[in-house]
Amino acid sequence: MLVICGIKFLYLYSKLRVVMGEYGDQKSPKEIMILLSKRIRALRKQEKMSQMELSKRSGVAHASIKKFESTGIISLESLLKTCEALKRLADFESILLPSDMKRKKDLFNY
Repeated sequence: MLVICGIKFLYLYSKLRVVMGEYGDQKSPKEIMILLSKRIRALRKQEKMSQMELSKRSGVAHASIKKFESTGIISLESLLKTCEALKRLADFESILLPSDMKRKKDLFNY
C-alpha cells in the first residue's frame, strides 16, 4: 500500500510540476509581460485614448505600442514613457525596493 501511495504521489507531483512550470507558483517573465501589456491597454482604453494618441503623448512609436499590446515586448524606456503619458509613472518608484529590514538598517546606518 505504501509503495502504491508513493507512486501516486510521484505521478501527481510530476503532473503538478508540468502545470506550474519552472517558476513554481510565480508567473514567468513572459506571463508578466503579457499581463503588463493588458493593463496598459486597459488604462489606455479607460482614458478613451487610441494607440496613436498614446504614441503622440508618450513619444513612443505607434508600431512599438501596437507590438507591446499584442506581444508584451517593449523597451524599458518606452514602457516608462508610456506609463508617464498615462499618469502612472509613479507606480514604478515602489518596485524592487530592498526588504524592510535593509531599508531600516540603511536609514539608521547600522
